[in-house]
Amino acid sequence: MALPLLSGTATCVADPELRFTPSGKPITTVRLAFNNDRFNPETQSWDKLGVFYVRATIFKDQAENVADTLTKGMEVVVTGRMETNEWTDKQTGDKRSMPQLLVDTIGPSLRKATAQVTKVSRDQGAYQPNQPQSDPWGQAPQSDDTPPF
Repeated sequence: MALPLLSGTATCVADPELRFTPSGKPITTVRLAFNNDRFNPETQSWDKLGVFYVRATIFKDQAENVADTLTKGMEVVVTGRMETNEWTDKQTGDKRSMPQLLVDTIGPSLRKATAQVTKVSRDQGAYQPNQPQSDPWGQAPQSDDTPPF
C-alpha cells in the first residue's frame, strides 16, 4: 500500500534528537508543526484552521545532518510519507497509535532566514571541496600500458 505523501512548510517545535540503532545506523526524530492558518482577503484577517503536529523520522546520513543543522523554532521545508506507528502499551495492554512522517527531504526554509550550505562527506575517499585532488590521468604513462589507477 502506498503511503500518503506530505509536502510543506513546518516549524520545529523541539530540537532534533539523534540516536543510533544497535548496528550503528543514525536515526533522528524531530517534532514538527504544520500551521494551516490562511489569510482571508475578504475579511482581511487570518482564518484559524488549526495546527497539525507530527513526529518526523529521518534516517542515515541525513539524520546526522538534521541533528547538526536544525533547531527548535526553525521553519523547514519537508517532504515525506505519512504512516501510522502502532504499539501496545506495556503497562495497560491498550493498543496505541500515532501518525509519523518518514522524511524524504528536509531543510531550512529561506523565506525568513538565510543559510550557508556546506557539502558534507563522510567517506574518506569522496570529493571534498577546496582540497587538491590527485589526477591519475595527469601522471606520466606507465611503461606497461596499464591505467594509472
